[in-house]
Amino acid sequence: MIYEFPREDEPIRQGDIFAHIPRTEISLGSLALVRDTGTEEAQWSDIVNEPDQLTVILPVRPVYAIVASQDCDNVRSPDITLCEIKPFADVEGKAKDASKTKAWVSIITQQARTNLKWFYLPPDDNVGFTGKMAVEFAVTIRVPRLGLEALRKFRRGRLNPVADEHFRERLAEFFRRYPYDEWYALNETELEYYRSQYSEAEPYPWQKPDQSTESQ
Repeated sequence: MIYEFPREDEPIRQGDIFAHIPRTEISLGSLALVRDTGTEEAQWSDIVNEPDQLTVILPVRPVYAIVASQDCDNVRSPDITLCEIKPFADVEGKAKDASKTKAWVSIITQQARTNLKWFYLPPDDNVGFTGKMAVEFAVTIRVPRLGLEALRKFRRGRLNPVADEHFRERLAEFFRRYPYDEWYALNETELEYYRSQYSEAEPYPWQKPDQSTESQ
């Protein structure tokens, strides 16, 4: 498919796919704090001002992840950032109901153009993907560069040049995207139709009937 398989001794690059990357789960409302006297439960807001370094027990689970850091950072930066890879249906809701080829083609092509939150990864047994997967850009994991270099045996593959270029652009689009309400420029009639499809859209002051009347 869209993957390459570098030698274990090759440098880490953007688009490298790793298995067994540790993802920690943290709750700011309930932390297992380790002290000399034992373990106690605490809220982060209650211990944030303590002067000494704190030891906290955090749950960790291994996940698939893809290198998001640029190649120059992967060579010299102390840390490398990866994005978690999840089953496609866990990232894109429409995938849960897709069963026919036509539906999958629409999701993989059309939805991939409009939804900037994920990057599609097709199945490949050589990588370890038994089903359709996706990179979730919002879930980032930072690991020490030297530590990841020591675990290159866990690298399962790398995006080929075509996919890597697309991945790099989608990653940039995600982090530079500008959030806006797409209905802000609609007139009253257009907004009424839009809200019949998307009821959560709230009118702006200039889109309300009383405001338009007062402005005339």
